[in-house]
Amino acid sequence: MSTFWLKIAGLAILIIAVFILISVFLGPETETAQEPESKPRTIYEQWEKDEERLRAEPGSEELPKPSSSVQTETKPPTVKPRQPQFEKLSPEQEIEAQRKWEWVVNQRKMARLPIMNPKQMVDTCREIIRRWPNSKYAFLAKRALADLPERYHTMYKITKEEMDVSNFYEKD
Repeated sequence: MSTFWLKIAGLAILIIAVFILISVFLGPETETAQEPESKPRTIYEQWEKDEERLRAEPGSEELPKPSSSVQTETKPPTVKPRQPQFEKLSPEQEIEAQRKWEWVVNQRKMARLPIMNPKQMVDTCREIIRRWPNSKYAFLAKRALADLPERYHTMYKITKEEMDVSNFYEKD
């Protein structure tokens, strides 16, 4: 009777060993075929990307060009990218605005974590826009609000005016 159970245990071990060997030989081929093209980002890589994007100098991005109903075949002349125009702040205001901006950048990073939300970031951006409406920091705050996912735009009632940076550029 005891040899019967030994034979069954041996057969089970043999079946498991065959299954493992088959998966080892067939595994690498199927893994490379199913491997994703880009690896998912870590939170640290996303923070670095946020830091780079939020701290980019104003004027480094292109404004959306107005659509033209008439298409011309002539090559447009090369135009120097327009630079935004900012109001100069007093040293005290500059320090305060810079402090608030650093808070915004850090809160944006925190909002990437689970269970956290960008409410404080949105409130601080709105305060910057209200207190220094024509400053570099208002431009950065508007750009940071526009960078948030759409769900936060509706959740915190972020308006198009709060994200519009076109008033910082000279009119042609």
